[in-house]
Amino acid sequence: MPNTLSTYLNTKTSAAPLAVFRIGFGVMMLLSIIRFWSYGWIEKLYLNPKFNFSYYGLEWIKPVGNLTYLIFFICGLAALFIALGLKYRIAVITFFLSFTYIELMDKTTYLNHYYFISLLSFLMCFLPANAYYSVDNFISKKQYHNIPKWTIDSVKLLLGIVYVYAGLAKINSDWLFKAMPLKIWLPSKYDLPLIGETLMQQHWFHVAMSWSGMLYDLCIPFLLLYRKTRWFAFALVVFFHVFTRVLFPIGMFPYIMIISSLIFFDAHIHERMLNFFRGIFKTFKLAKEKIHSHTYHYKRQNLVLPLLAIFFGIQLLLPFRYVLYPGELFWTEEGYRFSWRVMLIEKTGYTEFKVVDGKTKTAFLVNNSDFLTPFQEKEMSTQPDFILEYAHFLGQHFESQGHKNIEIYVDSYVALNGRRSKRYIDPNVDLLKQKESLKPKDWILPFKDEIKGL
Repeated sequence: MPNTLSTYLNTKTSAAPLAVFRIGFGVMMLLSIIRFWSYGWIEKLYLNPKFNFSYYGLEWIKPVGNLTYLIFFICGLAALFIALGLKYRIAVITFFLSFTYIELMDKTTYLNHYYFISLLSFLMCFLPANAYYSVDNFISKKQYHNIPKWTIDSVKLLLGIVYVYAGLAKINSDWLFKAMPLKIWLPSKYDLPLIGETLMQQHWFHVAMSWSGMLYDLCIPFLLLYRKTRWFAFALVVFFHVFTRVLFPIGMFPYIMIISSLIFFDAHIHERMLNFFRGIFKTFKLAKEKIHSHTYHYKRQNLVLPLLAIFFGIQLLLPFRYVLYPGELFWTEEGYRFSWRVMLIEKTGYTEFKVVDGKTKTAFLVNNSDFLTPFQEKEMSTQPDFILEYAHFLGQHFESQGHKNIEIYVDSYVALNGRRSKRYIDPNVDLLKQKESLKPKDWILPFKDEIKGL
């Protein structure tokens, strides 16, 4: 076994797939930043809110006023440098830090694919993605046709984890047997040509979509790995993500996954892609003979490999942390984030906050719109950690206005996946006495139903 592992770690392969992946990743990220900026979302999501929801232990990460635009600019510039392969190592580290900072500025904007981009860019900090077909090659007059095989396989592994865990998460009774929440979402697509008023309204179609989504996620990494099914699998990837993009407003994520899946193809396919780019940029007259090929030697591999082993170990274990918490995961959402549970729940909620003077028992209700945007209020109303953080913010706010002996209670109701609305938070618990931690929140009322699954 040790000899087999040693042989694998020393196996070389063409650098072309990683070069194409680097270009595609950089271009997609640059377009994402431009799109985000052009839609005015920086101001709407980060600058306009009076209060930003933070991640536990990372409360210091906040928008920094108009300097937030600078963070986005640096992130976009780093993405461009990644695509070009210019000062790659500095560029990818800069991108990882700036993008992750953006992701952590407000928990309201959490999306699985933002988390995926942070993980992927972190992994790329350790990969020689500029070894071939990069501006760095042109500057140094050196290029490396072959790189360690594990560097490319590590990207495949991360993609496989995302897909397989997303598929495992779909093995639950709500998704497979009740077609929830697709049964809620799809009928609203009645305006789609040909299928909007027909298929989108049929229960059997909702069930078929649920099952096919689960099977797709579980099978697609293995179909991409197997050469005989690779082109068929890629066609499925394109169809699935384009169709998903038509149905749901999920931004650039479908295109990112399509581009990423190209890394499963053989090197000669990627060489053809690079030849296409060479044809476009031949007017720059980058003399091939002036760039000499060298044997690539991965520096500090003995340090990097254990670090990446820990990284992937965390990715394999973290999604299962929910088993440490009592109660229904979809209801409490304790251990829900960062686990590739994609589009599994539809929750609507109503949460009203009551500020009470603990001595006089006088009270008044809070108008949430005085402090939160409509989007923030929607997210807050169905997620316990949001509710707790907002309660503490209100406590500090009203204390600064001279109120004393403050206690804060909530009247909260939530509907999950088409069920009737039920009381969510214990109305007799003073949330100012509750502290955020990794411990279970016993002030979340029990879920009086059962969702079977992983």
